Amino acid sequence: MTPTILLSCESISKTYGVKPLFEDLSLALFDGDHVGLVGPNGSGKSTLLKILAGLEDPDHGTRSMRRQLRVGYVPQDPTFAESQTVEAVVAQALEAEGLDPHEQAGRVAKALSIGSFPAADQSVATLSGGWKKRLAIVRALMSEPDVLLMDEPTNHLDVEGILWLEDLLQAQARAFLVVSHDRRFLESVVSRMLELNRCYSEGVFEAKGRYSDFLEQRDAQLLAQADAQASLANRVRREVEWLRRGPKARTTKAKARVESAGQLIDELDRAQARSAQAQAGIDFVSSGRKSKQLVVAHRLGKSLGGRPIVKDLDLLLGPGQRLGLLGPNGSGKTTLLRLLAGTLEPDEGAIVRAEGLRVVSFEQHRDSLDQTATLRRTLAPSGDAVVYRDRSVHLVSWAKRFLFRPEQLDLPVSRLSGGEQARLLIARLMLRPADLLILDEPTNDLDIPTLDVLEESLLEFPGALVLVTHDRWLLDRVSTHLLALDGTGRAEWFADYAQWEAAQARKAGAGPGSEPPRNPRNTRESQAGTETAPPAPKRKGLSYREQQEWSKMEQAILRAEEALDACRSAVEDPAVASDAAALHARCAALDEARATVERLYARWAELEDKRGQSVGSTRA
Repeated sequence: MTPTILLSCESISKTYGVKPLFEDLSLALFDGDHVGLVGPNGSGKSTLLKILAGLEDPDHGTRSMRRQLRVGYVPQDPTFAESQTVEAVVAQALEAEGLDPHEQAGRVAKALSIGSFPAADQSVATLSGGWKKRLAIVRALMSEPDVLLMDEPTNHLDVEGILWLEDLLQAQARAFLVVSHDRRFLESVVSRMLELNRCYSEGVFEAKGRYSDFLEQRDAQLLAQADAQASLANRVRREVEWLRRGPKARTTKAKARVESAGQLIDELDRAQARSAQAQAGIDFVSSGRKSKQLVVAHRLGKSLGGRPIVKDLDLLLGPGQRLGLLGPNGSGKTTLLRLLAGTLEPDEGAIVRAEGLRVVSFEQHRDSLDQTATLRRTLAPSGDAVVYRDRSVHLVSWAKRFLFRPEQLDLPVSRLSGGEQARLLIARLMLRPADLLILDEPTNDLDIPTLDVLEESLLEFPGALVLVTHDRWLLDRVSTHLLALDGTGRAEWFADYAQWEAAQARKAGAGPGSEPPRNPRNTRESQAGTETAPPAPKRKGLSYREQQEWSKMEQAILRAEEALDACRSAVEDPAVASDAAALHARCAALDEARATVERLYARWAELEDKRGQSVGSTRA
């Protein structure tokens, strides 16, 4: 059975200035489609998403959608009125729905539960970047879209937030198209991949399956293209030799061959232009120091605002060691980086650094970049050359190495995109030989081709490396060991990301003697008193994600029942007894609230049943 096309574009083109982003591009989204979209920076991914969302028009071509289709859109950098509360932002997204006030209240409560927001009345101005991204995603889901379009939704989310989003997409979204550079995220959530790239004759390459399947199919496609181009080049070479012999195009056959030769030459020129894909030349310089111990920390302790960041931490870094830091936003990863770099002093313990240790740091917020300075002066503060590996390199050549065009050199840094600013900072850091590289979120805004180059460079760097990144693919590939911070001062060592995930799953299991499961209805009754209900016990046999869901289930059920009570009271209100339309709307809201409660209890029972089966099989 052919799947239903929900949203499509046919032969669309878009140009900014003299540079075409894409030409004659066609693609379609189907019912139940889970699609990932990748491509180099500047290929037009965000623009394509806006065209699909109906926010921007193509220069040529058409956009088509099924009748009454609902489209949700999450921009790369969502904006909110800073004076609003979280609840107000969600409610505002429902204004166009024309819902009954009580039904709207139920939908808002559901949204806040889905987003796991700690307080409905929290001001948007106090939210971190990760929580603002959560708010944008939840807001887009409020209209229950048939198609959800998301532009870099994992930006600013920590690992826990990304896992939340993965679960949400599997549970809530009917069909979605997501632009992302997070390769492990794509591996987890998509069933079809699209790459927007001018190296393909049609401007886009499609592969069914996960991201890893896409890599295999893309490599096969590029190899086939290279073989076809080589074959075409041989044919052109033979035709050029024939033309050089000066054939007289007097016969019809000779004239046709001359014309055919010209067409082959044009076809080869187009193929070569498509295949000329520039990559950033990232290659960090090591000082060549042979010291076995570069940084040694003993019983390190640090607190900020009365909250412990690390306690009694022992750490040793030497050449070839690549330490990855894990932990939720606010757990102290950046603080630990500053301690190791020497820009922050510990409260307890000691850090011993090798004499003359050369540390090169990539800061997350790029504060060292003067936004008013030109690209030229930022790359080379004086003169028109830089010194790299004891060799003078002309500024234009150095800029091209990081994919900057000569006409960009006089632009202020503020005019550069996020990815360009990240490449600019890397270009500056590469000029400084390092014993220790400290990288705080270097992958933000970088496209996948640049991430691949960065990954290879870090793997080849002979010095020591400390890396903070939410790119789990890069973290797992590059790190020789991981240190996980929990935000309370505790730190735990792991060999790789898979071991950390397994540890989270084990922590989700309860130890012997844990209390039996509690029914949220009974807990609700106990909350009528003054005592706060005890936290939900951890359960044995549940995965890490299921445990996260279980731990929040109790409060979700309580909120759902409160919404149900509000809907029931609204139906029983005598003031609407004579208003048939209002009464009908409130009854519908009551039915929805009742269904939500029943669904939550069914899921709660399912988790408990799964735990029971797991415990039973273990005992057997």
